[in-house]
Amino acid sequence: MGIKIAEVKTEEELCIVAELAEKIWHECFIGIISEEQIGYMVEKFQSYNAMKDQVVNQDYHYLAVCDDDDICGYIAVKPEKDERFFLSKLYLRKDKRGQGIASKMLEKVFEEAKNSGKSMVYLTVNKHNDHAVKVYKKTGFQIVESVVTDIGNGFVMDDFVMEYKL
Repeated sequence: MGIKIAEVKTEEELCIVAELAEKIWHECFIGIISEEQIGYMVEKFQSYNAMKDQVVNQDYHYLAVCDDDDICGYIAVKPEKDERFFLSKLYLRKDKRGQGIASKMLEKVFEEAKNSGKSMVYLTVNKHNDHAVKVYKKTGFQIVESVVTDIGNGFVMDDFVMEYKL
């Protein structure tokens, strides 16, 4: 069967993605940001309620990534009003990394962007997430800006903005 990437269409599917997000965030960001910030950011941006709001009110689209029938990752994208396509989230479970799945996920993002009539994909990535920065650079993304964003509760996101021209 292999890798399947499909739009999340039901509340049940979105709930499953939110459960996966919590697991992945605790795998991915340990040593990069504090446990307290991970918990805060999961609730604020990756929880079921946050995701539902993003879909209903902010024009986000979620895609679930399955290896056979095992959901192992997810993507969130948002077409902007201009030529840009925002890659908000691209996460893969730790045990599935290094198998070419992330490359397939990025290919799907580029396909979605082109289908939306966009000429550029952009994202934000934590400056200290060396692995992700390296993967995005290898794919052809370029760092265009360095930003620090106050997200409340005494926390900030210390990110690079990266762009990929289609």
